Formats: sequence, C-alpha cells, structure tokens
Amino acid sequence: MSQAVATSAATKEFTLWQRVHGWITNPWGKPRFLVLITWGYMVWAIAPVLIAIQFSFNDSRSLTVWHGFTTKWYFSDPIDSIWHNASYRGALNQSLKLAAIDVLIATPIGVMLALGLARWRGRGSGASNFLMLFPLVTPEIVMGVSLLLLFTQLFTFVNTGTLAQVLGHVTFSISYVVVIVRGRLFSIGRSYEEAAADLGASPGAALWLVLMPLLLPAIVASAAIVFAISIDDFVISQWLSNGANSTTVPMLIYDATRATPLPSTDGLATVIMLITLITVVAGVAVFRMFTRGEGGRGSAVDDVAGFGM
Repeated sequence: MSQAVATSAATKEFTLWQRVHGWITNPWGKPRFLVLITWGYMVWAIAPVLIAIQFSFNDSRSLTVWHGFTTKWYFSDPIDSIWHNASYRGALNQSLKLAAIDVLIATPIGVMLALGLARWRGRGSGASNFLMLFPLVTPEIVMGVSLLLLFTQLFTFVNTGTLAQVLGHVTFSISYVVVIVRGRLFSIGRSYEEAAADLGASPGAALWLVLMPLLLPAIVASAAIVFAISIDDFVISQWLSNGANSTTVPMLIYDATRATPLPSTDGLATVIMLITLITVVAGVAVFRMFTRGEGGRGSAVDDVAGFGM
C-alpha cells in the first residue's frame, strides 16, 4: 500500500514538473519573464524615491527611523521648512526661472532649426544634422567646463550666474527640440503643404496655417521635455553659478547631502519631482490629444526613422 502511495506521489510530482517545464519553455507562450524583469526594474528604481518622499513627512529629523507623520518640513517649521527657509525658496525660484526661460528661448529656436534642417538638401546638410546631435552625445561635464572657459576667457561680457546658466541650458536643450519636431515633420510629410500651395496659399501661409498646427503636439511635447531637463540639471548649473543667487534645487540638495540633510531636503526634492512629473504628463497628454486618430503617425519609431533620413 505504501509503495502504491509513493508511486502515485512520484507520478504527480513528475507531472507537475512537466507542466512547469512546459510552461517555462513553451516558445508560443507569453513573455512572462519579461514582465517580471520590467516590474522588478520599476520597483528597484521607484522604491528609493518613495522612501525619500516618505521621510519628507517624518516627525523627526531622522532620515532612517520613522517617528510619525507630519507636514512641518513643508509649511509649519519656522526655520527649516520649505515655506520659511529663504535658501530653499530661492533655489526653487531659480530652478523654475531657468526652466521657464529655457523653454521660451530653446523651443522656438529648435523649431526653426528643425524646419531648416528638414528642408535643407544642399551641401553640408548631413554635417549640420550631425552637429545638431553633438550636445546630446557630449558628456555634460565636458559641456559645463567648456562653457565656463568660453564665458571666462573669450566672451567675458557674459558673467557667470543666471545669464550664463540660461545660455548653457539653451545650448543643450535645443537639440531635444530639433529631434522631436523634426521627427514629427517627417511623419507628417509634405503633402499638406503641397495641397495648400495647390489651393493658392503662399509659403508663409502654408507654414503658419497648415504646418504649425500639425507641429503643435511636437512643440508642446518638446517644451515639456526641455522644462523637465532644465529644472533637474545639476552639472551645467553648478559650473556656471556664481553664488547663492544662482543656486538651483539640484545644487542645494547636493550640498545638503554632503553635510547633514534634513527631511525638508527630501521635501524639496519631492516638490521638484512633482513639478517635473506634472509637466511631462501634461506634455504627453497634449501630444496624445492632438495626435489621436492619426493611425500611428508621429510614433517614436517614425520619429527616429524620420530623423535618420
């Protein structure tokens, strides 16, 4: 009797192993482990951020031991809260100011460059397209040092501080606008402009009344990306700053972590993260709203393929 029970158990175990082995090795099955790896990466990347956000509401100065929930590091603490600390408010204002000015300058310049590069077919167009990608592949530390040397040795009329930081942010932000807008240009094609010209529209009217509305989703998306990149920038802002008046939030957080950080430091990082997240989500929502029903045009694949043409 015991031998029969043992044989039955072994048979069930072998059958279970066959099912598991078949489930794992089935070439026609869903890519289950890809989903597991994806969610594992998401947890690994997001967990530290969530922990930092949690301790920005800690009732004590500790960043390792939880003592209860409070919002004093945001509002009520008279010295160290974000609302009352002048250095925190100054850094937040500087970051927002740099990001806003960067968007206002880099976006229109990038749109014009994208239009010019997309329509240019003469000698040197290939080299110009390559040079436009140069800020994207240049290490940020190299660009920061180069801009510092440029402003202190050659263009000495540009003082380090807000002006130099704005020029530095615009320098590396334009390429993102060009890539996004030019990809949209290639996905749209020239049929709409040609149809407008056939109906008697001038080149200027075709540009402003036909092409620009079609480019609006890419323009909004690129502006959101530029804002997010600029507000989070540390290296170029650090190299081109000249004191407390040009300190940004990433610079302040870096300095705080080298000393004894407070929960309000995590709170400041949380505020800047929320601003960035809202901006990017709004940009993506606008892009999807304007490109709804286009049958896949304007996708990331089309953008990359179009830019490489």
